[in-house]
Amino acid sequence: MIKKLLKPAEFAEKQLLEAILGSKYNPGEVLPAERLLATELGVTRPTLRETLQRLSKEGWITIRHGKPTKVNDYLGNGGLGILGSLARYGKNLSFDMVSHLLEVRTVMFPGIAQRAVSNSPEEILTYLKKSKTLKDRADAYAGYDWGLQMLMVKATNNPVFNMILNDFEPLYAVLGEIYFQKKDTRSVSLTYYRDLIKALDQTNMDVRPIVEKTMIHSEKIWRRIR
Repeated sequence: MIKKLLKPAEFAEKQLLEAILGSKYNPGEVLPAERLLATELGVTRPTLRETLQRLSKEGWITIRHGKPTKVNDYLGNGGLGILGSLARYGKNLSFDMVSHLLEVRTVMFPGIAQRAVSNSPEEILTYLKKSKTLKDRADAYAGYDWGLQMLMVKATNNPVFNMILNDFEPLYAVLGEIYFQKKDTRSVSLTYYRDLIKALDQTNMDVRPIVEKTMIHSEKIWRRIR
């Protein structure tokens, strides 16, 4: 796979966010002086200023004229922009943060799934039936499972759900392959897909309990993986 060549500002952003997420610069602490930070990141000062302005608008830092730039409490006060960046730089996420994300999915996704099957039952059923020929590999399951989640999100016809989850594909690709390494986790998901197929054959198509039960089980499995 050919890696994307980052522009200088993108490179500086990546370096700086990884430093923040890696606890080199913690919330409430100040960043080094501009000249030192530019040298540390290997970029010019104009490039650094461009990067700092962008991170300031997103809520990562506060630029204070005449004073050092301060790292914000991005978890307590951040928005969707912060969430998207956390997903892009997911290799630096703590175990606790991954657990928090899974908990949000458990709370949010049963409703998403129910609306999706109400809107597009045939499309979702067609996709679910493909699980019968899934290759018994972690990467195959990770890709299929993400595809199912995004299909359901799009079937809600609510663009806000799309915006929340679109940025999480790179993070899920990494976590999904870790999660699906064990055969028993793949078996749990295969049972989940089959249960959804059965539910879609029923008149009321009630998938909420199935989705919620599986999401809670996934959280427990992730804690064991730790």
